[in-house]
Amino acid sequence: MNILHPISDFINPHSIISPSQPNYYYEGKCPQTGEILRLPRTGLAEAIAHSLMQQLEENYPYFCEGKMYGILLVELPNGELRVIQAFSGLFHGNSLVDGWIPPIPGRQEVAVLETQTLAELETIKQEIINLQKIPERQTYQSLSDEYIQELQAISLHHHHSKLERQEQRQILEQILSGESLKIALEKLAAQSRQQGIERRNIKRRQNEVLQPLQQIIAAADRKITELRQQRKELSRQLQTQMHAAYSLTNFSGQSLSLQQLLPGGTPTGTGECCAPKLLHYAATHGLKPLAMAEFWWGNSSIENKVSGEFYGACLERCQPLMGFLLSGLKLNQPEIIYEDEWLIAVNKSSGLLSVPGRYSHNQDSVISRLSHLYNQEIIAVHRLDQDTSGILLIAKDLVTYSQLSQQFEQRKIHKVYEAIITGSLTINEGEINLPLWGNPDHRPYQQVDLERGKPSLTRFRLIGAEGNYSRIEFIPMTGRTHQLRVHAADKRGLGMRILGDKLYGCLKSVSRLYLHARELSFYHPHLQKILHLQVKTPF
Repeated sequence: MNILHPISDFINPHSIISPSQPNYYYEGKCPQTGEILRLPRTGLAEAIAHSLMQQLEENYPYFCEGKMYGILLVELPNGELRVIQAFSGLFHGNSLVDGWIPPIPGRQEVAVLETQTLAELETIKQEIINLQKIPERQTYQSLSDEYIQELQAISLHHHHSKLERQEQRQILEQILSGESLKIALEKLAAQSRQQGIERRNIKRRQNEVLQPLQQIIAAADRKITELRQQRKELSRQLQTQMHAAYSLTNFSGQSLSLQQLLPGGTPTGTGECCAPKLLHYAATHGLKPLAMAEFWWGNSSIENKVSGEFYGACLERCQPLMGFLLSGLKLNQPEIIYEDEWLIAVNKSSGLLSVPGRYSHNQDSVISRLSHLYNQEIIAVHRLDQDTSGILLIAKDLVTYSQLSQQFEQRKIHKVYEAIITGSLTINEGEINLPLWGNPDHRPYQQVDLERGKPSLTRFRLIGAEGNYSRIEFIPMTGRTHQLRVHAADKRGLGMRILGDKLYGCLKSVSRLYLHARELSFYHPHLQKILHLQVKTPF
């Protein structure tokens, strides 16, 4: 069974134009760390999905059953890219289809029980249908309608008779008196009583005929209620056993049953959707997800489901599983905050290199991650330290790279950093002008050197005091390696190290370097305007 498809089965990878900023992220909170994990739906993933739609249209033109389909772009251990595809539930009544990933493990363990339970459910369903169609229901309805019509007719006749008697009483009271009037009025009263007896007799006959039928129907309805409850309980028991047997594995190698993942209850169909099937298969086969796309195809009786439209993780069945499924996925794509045809700006996370090492082109970095999604050369215009988070600018062509690099060299780029330093700053603002020199015997360590150092200027502003720490805004006027870190730590600068900066002597044990490139302003060489980018500080 060929499950790993080359991209060329769907599109010509060399003809792909660079995808735009992802419109959607599959995301969830890691149960262990609380970190938000994200997997994008990119332009390349959508292009592959559109090709799959065409294949479905060509190969199954009369297959109109609407359902969700999905593709996952993955990287093999050797760096090659492949595509895996999935459908939700069953396809033409089958769970195993050549070319598609198999269902999540567990179905076979409960296959016999599932078959038996489904047969019982079908028997109950047929019994309910039979009880709903008992002949007494039709007989009751037919006779009830007849009695209603008879009562309506006699009520109309009695109404006219009553009006006539009222007129007769008025006439009799004018022309008769005494005993003669009394006899005449008693005769009219007798007519009224006779008509009342006639109406009561009809209702009595109606009750005698319909009541036995009502009792039969009521007993059938009680049985239907019991059967429906029995069917509900059987379904619940089957779902519970299936969810206890279904096991999902994440990219940390952890496996849990659906019952363990959703102890509060699992909606019907959980584990049968595309996203869990795709991510579980990738995690158990050493595949590294790069992007995913899910879409609806076929007719739909479900509101707001349109054939050919992309949809995110469903809120009830898939979204609660995302955090677990993505756990251990280390190569999430960097968050793209701006993109056009010439450049990309990403919000780099702390701990991630800007570019691969000089002698290790496959080393994990922003550039190596994005290279899987862009079929053209991309170049980092500048760099952020591995432990520094924030805005990183990337060019899509050499001309744009050259034009932006000149702005950095000519100090025309405005950068704003935010940091937390270990100490209480007593001044609100100022500048640090200390030349920096990189000692070749102690790379990458930088130090203040008045003789050999390059001019380095940093402006700063106090923006908050937090206990024994100070929140600082740094504006570097030059762009030396580790400039902000050294200017903060050196006694001739602030004399207070940036929190988490172990290279320059911060002894406090924290999870990251508290330095973030928050803002970046530059002149866009093609749009011919100033572009100002800003991201939220994550600490």
